[in-house]
Amino acid sequence: MLEVKNLHVHYSTDHGIVKAVNGVTFTLKTGETIGLVGETGAGKTTTALGILRLVPNPPGRIIEGDVILDGESLLRISEKQMRKIRGEKIAMIFQDPMTSLNPVLTVGEQISEIIKLHYPKMSKADVYLKAAQMLELVGIPSDRIAEYPHQFSGGMKQRVLIAIALACDPGILIADEPTSALDVTIQAQVLSLLSELKKKLNTSLIMITHDLGVVAEVCDKVAIMYAGEIVEYGSIREIYKNAKHPYTIGLFESIPSMEKRVKRLKPIPGLMPDPTNLSEGCSFSPRCPYATETCRKKDPKQIELSEDHYVKCLKFSEESSLWKN
Repeated sequence: MLEVKNLHVHYSTDHGIVKAVNGVTFTLKTGETIGLVGETGAGKTTTALGILRLVPNPPGRIIEGDVILDGESLLRISEKQMRKIRGEKIAMIFQDPMTSLNPVLTVGEQISEIIKLHYPKMSKADVYLKAAQMLELVGIPSDRIAEYPHQFSGGMKQRVLIAIALACDPGILIADEPTSALDVTIQAQVLSLLSELKKKLNTSLIMITHDLGVVAEVCDKVAIMYAGEIVEYGSIREIYKNAKHPYTIGLFESIPSMEKRVKRLKPIPGLMPDPTNLSEGCSFSPRCPYATETCRKKDPKQIELSEDHYVKCLKFSEESSLWKN
């Protein structure tokens, strides 16, 4: 349904070129869910904005690659055609529900806006009815349609954003950290809602998060991102049971385990690299415990370990005995 090919997104700043996304490639099938996971600054949100052609220009621009939806390139169509696709075929739940809603418009007006844009011939009564149905769909009573965002809790605001995103029945939904600003109880409710809606509407989902627990709950596949690249990609079972990239292993070792008792968690040393000054070799090499001089000079290519498992690491291309287990 959706194919992202070798996507590169750069930002031109006074301090240099920020290489935010560097060759991201993945596919999304109908009804499938993929999780984009990584630290802050890994390029997850910029990848989503690149898919929707919402990268702010200036300073950002897509310099290479392609995004193909149902056989059609989204980077080669006009802005007018792209506006038709946004909301109707691909919709996005933006990060932070507290600031994503307009405080001076009722939630009903904000849901109705997207319906009117995509279905201009629909009557006012039908638009109002559709907006009320969307609120009911996400578990909010329709009699609250005339209320303002400040009258809703954080979890309810997130539900309103989901209602706006689903108002035109898109085939693909992009959720940008939809649970990051919510407490644990509300997180569980929102994730359960997304799972139910995905099954009911057969919607494909791209889940952007830094929480591996969220990915395990709702995703079919996971792409681990680092410095604008996908360093490991595969099915949930393959990645969670048989992680290979040192960065992926580091992420799992940073999470408290219910099965193992440890005195101290093992964090990944160092910080994300400066995106204006990426090394010529592997971007993770300064933090990698297994890095060699070759790693610092040679950029690794993606290696297929199995049908559902890909990794970008020189240790595999060189068939090192260190990784055979």
